[in-house]
Amino acid sequence: MPLPYKNRAEAAHQLADLLQPYAGRPDVLVLALPRGGVPIAYEVARALNAPLDLILVRKLGVPGHEELAMGAVAMGGIRLLNDEVIWGLAISDEAIEQVTTAERQELRRREHVYRGERPAPTIQGRFVILIDDGLATGATMLAAVAAVRQLQPAWIVVAVPVAAPEAIAALRGETDEVVCPATPEPFLGIGRWYEDFAQMTDEEVRGLLERAWRYRPVQEGS
Repeated sequence: MPLPYKNRAEAAHQLADLLQPYAGRPDVLVLALPRGGVPIAYEVARALNAPLDLILVRKLGVPGHEELAMGAVAMGGIRLLNDEVIWGLAISDEAIEQVTTAERQELRRREHVYRGERPAPTIQGRFVILIDDGLATGATMLAAVAAVRQLQPAWIVVAVPVAAPEAIAALRGETDEVVCPATPEPFLGIGRWYEDFAQMTDEEVRGLLERAWRYRPVQEGS
């Protein structure tokens, strides 16, 4: 697939083609990382005739250089820290805790905005496909994998349209399968590989989720 992708929809179609072995299985569940992963996961879930839901994860950005991840937090109290970044930049425990607190608050806000009173899906025993629009360091996806793993799925697949090679390497040892059609070098950031990389709003995310839930309700074991 030549890069860049025109938009997330085109990327989703490429990813869905590679995930066809999972199409029509009653035990498959697609989980999106908001916000950018939601439109891709929406298209993939429809192509696979699988239910769609969320896995909420937040990057822990280095204070003053928030684009650089020093770790990530996820639902279920998961926190992963990048010791190399923390030690290399001499980031204090106090700074780490301040960022962690703020990002966990944002996790709770997003869960309320996106899910409302809707219960989380059953993950135990299911084939779970985790989807984002790309991976730079892989920190947020690793946190997502850890959060899902503690809920005892049968199988975990990470599927992204584009990623840094080192991020894919880090994930291979933590998942059952990684699907990624493009691992360009040098990577230069996720947005570099999309012609249209417009940011999603909370309202757009919520709208896609509502459409997906009407089309294919997330039911236990289905």
